[in-house]
Amino acid sequence: MSGHSKFANIKHKKEKNDAAKGKIFTKIGRELAIAVKEGGSADPVNNSRLRDVIAKAKANNMPNDTIERNIKKAAGEGSADNYERITYEGYGPNGTAIIVKTLTDNKNRTASNVRNAFTKGAGNVGTPGCVSFMFDEKGQIIIDKEECDMDSDDLMMLALDAGAEDFNEEEDSYEVLTSPEDFSDVRLKLEEEGIAMASAEVTMIPQTYVDLTKEEDIKNIQKTLDLLDEDDDVQDVYHNWNE
Repeated sequence: MSGHSKFANIKHKKEKNDAAKGKIFTKIGRELAIAVKEGGSADPVNNSRLRDVIAKAKANNMPNDTIERNIKKAAGEGSADNYERITYEGYGPNGTAIIVKTLTDNKNRTASNVRNAFTKGAGNVGTPGCVSFMFDEKGQIIIDKEECDMDSDDLMMLALDAGAEDFNEEEDSYEVLTSPEDFSDVRLKLEEEGIAMASAEVTMIPQTYVDLTKEEDIKNIQKTLDLLDEDDDVQDVYHNWNE
């Protein structure tokens, strides 16, 4: 789930083990619950946020019955799960910027776990806004070339005509960038044209990247990212480390 904001490593995504998938499904289940509550509807036709999370779930190979079960649970009377969005910002080795987005039902537990992850990686949590200005919030859609039959120029024109801001081609994938406001419309248009998406979400993209050359720095930031990735309360992690 970490939003390492360069191109998705498609092969790695395909090879995620069952334990990792279980964690991803838990996190997406929370997002589905929040989308139902915030959007005021369990019907994706009337809830664009829910449509986007369902697309994200499908991109991560979440079974349809699991998606439906989570939506029904969230829409049920007296649903006990009350999650709150909390964002943490801080620094890793050599001034690397890290943003952590969480959904939690226990603020104290989450704050303690996030601080612990930063501390163990020789970093520290900062004040709100201390690093977010170094990132741009964008809708990002990654398309696996192996799963896409459309010519790259045709795909680019389709995306731009739908309202995308930018289109990039990488060795194994295409990247479509949108404003956060236009993300749902662009994603829906690509979906209607039968374009399979390896990932589709609103993310934080660094304006510049930081290189780490010391082995200890690399080990420390990896330790922080691994601890955050293992935490069920953590939904997304964004950083500007040039991996």
